[in-house]
Amino acid sequence: MTMKIMKVFGSLSLIGFLAWTSLLGCGGQQAKHNEQLAAATREIGEAYMRQGDYTAALRELLAAERMAPDDPFVHNDLGLCYMVKKRMPVAITHFKKAVALNHSYTPARNNLGVAYMTVEDWDTAIATFKEITKDVLYATPQFPLSNLGVAYYNKGEYKTALSYYKEALKIQPDYYQAHLGTGRTYLSMNQGRLALRYLERAAQLSPKIPEVHYYLGETYLLTGQADKASFAYDTVIDLASPESDWYEKAKRRLEGLR
Repeated sequence: MTMKIMKVFGSLSLIGFLAWTSLLGCGGQQAKHNEQLAAATREIGEAYMRQGDYTAALRELLAAERMAPDDPFVHNDLGLCYMVKKRMPVAITHFKKAVALNHSYTPARNNLGVAYMTVEDWDTAIATFKEITKDVLYATPQFPLSNLGVAYYNKGEYKTALSYYKEALKIQPDYYQAHLGTGRTYLSMNQGRLALRYLERAAQLSPKIPEVHYYLGETYLLTGQADKASFAYDTVIDLASPESDWYEKAKRRLEGLR
């Protein structure tokens, strides 16, 4: 009798064990399926981002977040979408989440720094970018270095700004934003000839950026070259949207010159 009971319990235990492991297998497969579905949904969202359809991208990325709430890449993408939609506190929250989930996710940290600059929190942005410069494995250090230049420029610390812009240019000599930043900084320091050197180079590298031509116009005015200034402002008007600040500023400058 005892042996029969043991055999029955043994059989039940085996059946229970097999059922348990079967459930584990199904759970593991389901988890893997969810992970794959979340990744596919994120990729669709990123495709919409590349097309400039941030509303559709946001819809897909929020779905991906529900499936994979601890995916740092989803949170970084969400941060970018919210930044485009000018919902900066939400963007910052997602970038911070991405960095918290993956401390070595340096592009997300750089995006976080840009978000802080957008809300003009220059000191926090500087601290964020300086953290990135410690990452010797980061493939594009010219970006945080140039961003440090922007932050210090906006704090009015022009010499420090120049030092970071020029560090960025050592790494990537054709980085137009660092040329633009250097030229704009020299312009603010009333050093027109030096400003022209960098702004003309920025215009060669990115001839369709209205901001570059606007600051070229400002520098030509500073150096007494009114005709060239007019041409630069005309270029801004040709390139910029009529609703943009650059268009309005260039238009006012032209009216003053004429």
